[in-house]
Amino acid sequence: MTPMSTLAFAAGLSLALNACAQPAPSPATGTTPAPAAGSGALRVETVATGLEHPWSVALLPEGGFLVSERPGRLRRIGADGQVSAPIAGVPEVFAQGQGGLLDVVLDPGYAGNRRIWLSYAEPGDGDTAGTAVATATLAGDALTDLVVRYRQLPKLEGSAHFGSRIAFDGAGHVFISQGERNRRAMAQDLDVLQGKLVRLHLDGSVPADNPFANASGVRRLVWSYGHRNMQGLAVDPRTGSLWQSEHGPRGGDEINLPQPGRNYGWPVITHGINYSGFDIPEAVGTAAPGMEQPHHVWAKSPALSGMAFLTGHPGNPWNDSLLLGALAGQSLIRLQLDGNRIVAEERLLTDLRARIRDVRVGADGTVYVLTDAGNGQLLRLLPPDARRPR
Repeated sequence: MTPMSTLAFAAGLSLALNACAQPAPSPATGTTPAPAAGSGALRVETVATGLEHPWSVALLPEGGFLVSERPGRLRRIGADGQVSAPIAGVPEVFAQGQGGLLDVVLDPGYAGNRRIWLSYAEPGDGDTAGTAVATATLAGDALTDLVVRYRQLPKLEGSAHFGSRIAFDGAGHVFISQGERNRRAMAQDLDVLQGKLVRLHLDGSVPADNPFANASGVRRLVWSYGHRNMQGLAVDPRTGSLWQSEHGPRGGDEINLPQPGRNYGWPVITHGINYSGFDIPEAVGTAAPGMEQPHHVWAKSPALSGMAFLTGHPGNPWNDSLLLGALAGQSLIRLQLDGNRIVAEERLLTDLRARIRDVRVGADGTVYVLTDAGNGQLLRLLPPDARRPR
């Protein structure tokens, strides 16, 4: 665990895309975003190492960080980079395949209530599991008052496609993303929770204005459906709109701005194919009546994970950007925004050859990322020409 070692990256770090890795045309604009201009040297600082498959990082207002490790541990990292022993009181997790302890975020009222939110793969009867979300109070080196706020039902066998991210809209609601547990058809079935983005009040109750709140034979907490495996979720600070990213199969990773009650098509429409190279059996093509097109899609899947906005810093060369971790793409993707339009793409950290699992942005515009590995790292990034005192 070596705090604060510093690396320097050259200007050529920013872009290393060949033609086959270029993004597909964005359905929102009808054009392929241009590569972002190389913006100079990027400074990367290692905050902490020795993390076992870290999945999510939360920035503590008192200083330091909380980091979840997929095997089921939650750790505190000090501002000096020291990594704590595992925090007690974490719920039991199904730590197989893609399952385990996933997202960790601070409650909107954290300053007063010390509450955190965790998403995780929760074990069920036999060898079943499903995505769950719990809240707890952070009290020193332990969690207390653990309450499960959400459970994906039914629980299923298998170790794939749990999601999951948590985001708040600032109006008393929490959004929870998840996967379809590799049961493709379930994403279209409104009587189950697989493949659904859900919206709840912060106490876990269902808002009366949810799109299916008064429908029969439908899960009332569903916000949108037809999703595959959603591992990115964030609210745009400029507009309050929710953005979501999900893994496609072989090709077809996408970004959506999910609207209430809308069907985002999986597996009936997709811009990808099976890993075997054959078509998805349920798919009819890339478009169908009543199904939404993605806001942005990649023909070659980067394997998108965490996402965060960097806005409100006009002196920062990355201002008005959406940042996304890429696992298979082994990079941090920066999408330059003009309103909701994606106008340029830049790939950062390619020289690390690391799977980027999560990305968060501090109040001062500093970017933090997690690398997904048995010896994972928490890194601090300073964009080119960012003249903030350290």
